[in-house]
Amino acid sequence: MEKINIAEKLSLFNEYWSPKIIGEINESYVKLAKLKGDFIWHTHETEDEMFYVLKGVLTIKFREKDVQLNEGECIVIPRGIEHMPVAEEEVHVMLVESMATLNTGNIINERTVETLKKI
Repeated sequence: MEKINIAEKLSLFNEYWSPKIIGEINESYVKLAKLKGDFIWHTHETEDEMFYVLKGVLTIKFREKDVQLNEGECIVIPRGIEHMPVAEEEVHVMLVESMATLNTGNIINERTVETLKKI
């Protein structure tokens, strides 16, 4: 059990849309990611996920509406809900997701990160 310095962990990487593991809670990972630009429309059929904005403004697009998250705000996206994160400027987020969660959900492409790095 050691404390985790979030700013220090964020300084260890620069790539976008590539989550890094900083801890584990039961059967879930706590991850950090830097986001910029549009991601892809996708869904997680069997996993819920939580986005917590540490820095910047993140928009989560849903088919029926958009939700804007500012620093200090979070959203839990239930399994099966199609969504697309969008970051006009660089955004830093903390994610809490099942260990089985792929960042691209039901879509496998060049943005899929199958093996996550622990930092």
